[in-house]
Amino acid sequence: MSFEPLNQDGMNNYYDSTWQAQESLGEYTAKTYMWMFLGLLLTFGIGFSGYASGLVLYAFQTPFAIPVLTGLELITVLVLSMKITTLSIGMARFLFLFYSALNGIVFSVYFLMFGVADMMFIFAATAVFFGTMAIVAKVFQIDVSGLRPLMFGGLLLLIVFGIVSMFINLGAFEVVLCYAGIIIFLLFTAYDTRKISALYTAYSRDPEMLAKSSVISALQLYLDFVNLFLYILRLMNSRRN
Repeated sequence: MSFEPLNQDGMNNYYDSTWQAQESLGEYTAKTYMWMFLGLLLTFGIGFSGYASGLVLYAFQTPFAIPVLTGLELITVLVLSMKITTLSIGMARFLFLFYSALNGIVFSVYFLMFGVADMMFIFAATAVFFGTMAIVAKVFQIDVSGLRPLMFGGLLLLIVFGIVSMFINLGAFEVVLCYAGIIIFLLFTAYDTRKISALYTAYSRDPEMLAKSSVISALQLYLDFVNLFLYILRLMNSRRN
């Protein structure tokens, strides 16, 4: 998708040799991770608050609470992803934080099920896995784009088996599924880390789209982290049982 206004001479002013980016790749990357961190902080903050205050018990006693929350999360992600070019920067940021807040309500249930100590331990473990993969992908410029069909195929299978596991006990296969989920989202972490540079290159001449693309990148990294967290949590729970 291209946004290239023309000057009065009909020449594309983006290719003026005197033009310089308003922010460096490093600044853009830092901004992206800042939004990701804010999203995670909001999710875990609301999750812990709901658990500590007991509000989670009231929230999920409300009829249709889970379908409504799931629907709102899905709609928010779809709007943010598909309408990013027409959304304002402020609205894009609001939707990302709104999604993070909705997810926090869901996470309050995990705090209730597993307790604060286990949740913090798994968060720390996830941060180590995620951070290591992101650093390795960045420093060594690892390109896993060739594995993209395999990654998305694996993601589809994870969704299918995730739905099946709601109705059928997968037994020992649950552990295999968790390891597969961890591997797939580590690959997505490397993929989305490298995509930060690609988006910067694509939109560095459009400050508005550059700001909005940092939110999209933050959302993708946020989802990688959260899903990695959930599969590590499931793995720990499966081994205990």
